[in-house]
Amino acid sequence: MSVSEATSAGHERDSADLARFGYNQELKRSLGTFSSFAVAFSYISPSTGIFTLFALGLTTLGGVFIWTWPVVALGQFIVALNFAEVSSHYPVAGSVFQWTKYLAGRSYSWFTGWIYLFAGILTVTAVVATLPLALIPALNGLGWHSLNVASLHTDEVVALITLVVITVLNIYGVRLVAIINNTGVLFEILGMFVFALVLMAFHNHQGFGVVDHSGGFKVGPSSFLAAMFMSLFVIYGFDTASTLAEETRDPRRAAPKAVLFSVVGAFVIGGVFLLGTLVAIPNLHGAITGNGGFGDGPAQIIEANFSSGFATLYLLVVSAAIFVCCLSIMAATIRLCYGMSRDGQLPWSRPLARVAPKLHTPVWTCVAIAVLAAVPFLKYSGAGTVAIAATGMIYLSYFLGNLVIMRARFRGWPKVRAPFRLGRWGISLNIIALLYGGAMLVNFAWPRAASNPKPDQTGGLLSLGVGFLNKIPILWTVVVGIALIGAIYYLAVGRRRSFTPVIPPAEEALAAGTG
Repeated sequence: MSVSEATSAGHERDSADLARFGYNQELKRSLGTFSSFAVAFSYISPSTGIFTLFALGLTTLGGVFIWTWPVVALGQFIVALNFAEVSSHYPVAGSVFQWTKYLAGRSYSWFTGWIYLFAGILTVTAVVATLPLALIPALNGLGWHSLNVASLHTDEVVALITLVVITVLNIYGVRLVAIINNTGVLFEILGMFVFALVLMAFHNHQGFGVVDHSGGFKVGPSSFLAAMFMSLFVIYGFDTASTLAEETRDPRRAAPKAVLFSVVGAFVIGGVFLLGTLVAIPNLHGAITGNGGFGDGPAQIIEANFSSGFATLYLLVVSAAIFVCCLSIMAATIRLCYGMSRDGQLPWSRPLARVAPKLHTPVWTCVAIAVLAAVPFLKYSGAGTVAIAATGMIYLSYFLGNLVIMRARFRGWPKVRAPFRLGRWGISLNIIALLYGGAMLVNFAWPRAASNPKPDQTGGLLSLGVGFLNKIPILWTVVVGIALIGAIYYLAVGRRRSFTPVIPPAEEALAAGTG
């Protein structure tokens, strides 16, 4: 059999597998195992999360905050093990939404999907808002000194331009996104790893003992939990490999591998980069108090150690990595929205579920996600605040997903063997994932000026114009607001709408379509 014949046979097999769930193959299957891994890795994108919230960790616990990295990585890897098994059983676009649909019922899956959708939208906002943190200093290094590094308005303009560009690229297809993504991932992995080694070898100002230096901050459970937010923001999105299952070849095998490898890769690459950045800080106290009291980020540390030309070059590489992260996060959110719309579960589902025959992409879904991702810029107080809201919503949807997986396990799932399986370890790992996820939800919800501020603690930047709302932590307002809007829509309209029947393969059936 020739390569083309084997590829064609593989496409037919994957399309037939999808048809068992009641769906036609409309999206184009063009992603291999590496591309699937690359999309998930780019969603995680260590450079993006580190550039967004490095200063928060530094100004909370000094160099000690690096120890939050392995703790979060281990917790998320356990969550990823559960998700890898479920993705091997349900290779359908939408990950957490799809899993809850097949393992629980209509109402629960709708609510989970709604929360997960807006978590993805807020994540798109957070990452496009992160790009200016690296790109503007790089452009200043190229001579564009008219750009104000400290201006939120300039950040907004760059972020919105980025949003438009990634929307257009996503409209033109996942294959184009994958080509850009694969190249960007290689640069990010090599750039971050090699650069970190250079910092450790030639710019080690603090010594490796910096990881035990708190910079004068008290090290305790409360400060450690607050310092976790950078790590928590970085290591999620690994389920993107499952979200793009309908565009992946042999997804039952490829998606679980990509889910797990993306977490391991991000942990290693991000950990080395964090260590290299910390040891390269010229003056720890100066970095903690720098940037107007908000703390220095990686961009300032890079500029303090290298010549203007080299620092600019590296910041451009990091900017490219963040841009690729923006692409993949938007691609994943688009697929989730498409998957829910195809089932008739969202307002204006019909146009949102329409796939352009030549482009093989849901064009109106791309536009809708871009418009919604632009809304938070109406009240913008910096990438960090948006990142905290996005991360809290993601962890809530992950917890809801794991809760249903646990329920299904106690009812006898999985009934059949899939290419990836946890076997007798499934229930134990699921319980650990729930305990970890629940603890992190409490951590997110805890009122703190650094990680869950009230609008009146942001100098008016987040003022909602309503007195009592300005005294409520912003994450509470975001979660309750999105949940209320969703509940009103579902009770008034959504539950009366005709839904696409939930059709699991006979051997996978487990209370699907009930509730």
